[in-house]
Amino acid sequence: MKKFLIVGLGNIGSKYEETRHNIGFKVLDRLASRSGISFSTDRLADRGEMRIKGRSLLLIKPNTYMNLSGKALKYWMDQENIPIENVLVIVDDVAIEFANLRLKLRGSDGGHNGLKNIREVLGNENYPRLRVGIGGNYPKGGQVDYVLGEWNEEERKTLPKLLEYCADAIQSFCLAGAGNTMNKFNGPLPTETEESENK
Repeated sequence: MKKFLIVGLGNIGSKYEETRHNIGFKVLDRLASRSGISFSTDRLADRGEMRIKGRSLLLIKPNTYMNLSGKALKYWMDQENIPIENVLVIVDDVAIEFANLRLKLRGSDGGHNGLKNIREVLGNENYPRLRVGIGGNYPKGGQVDYVLGEWNEEERKTLPKLLEYCADAIQSFCLAGAGNTMNKFNGPLPTETEESENK
């Protein structure tokens, strides 16, 4: 059975739960809820396992805090013998407009502490990541407060639909491959009109 490691980045603890920086955790929670699975605390991460159409997905939410995310990723990748092309990291991105997705197979860390640590641990940047746009609407020097801040009212309304869309993209990555997923999901969250036209 083909195995995938899906890594949602975030910080543990209730004070971080609803922050923009924790969208990786939120996406994994939504994906897990589709299969009725729950997470249990294990080595370096909270983990859960689900299966879809002959694929086995190991979902991990590192409990190392953001800036040591690479430790958890590497441990579970080695433990489960999962090749790097079957790893997908879910991460927030201030350089992308809110509710836009960008799946990439490699690239720089863009100043993101979680990705920075993954690069340090793996020794390269050649791993798939799903970048979830959180926008960059903050004053100069205000990035930390912005990413560790909670969603505003407008964003909260869109969030449930965005999380579903991210979960769809992850399933597509595992079932249809990276190329097809990029073609279908890279870009803004579709409007209801666009969705009905695509059905």
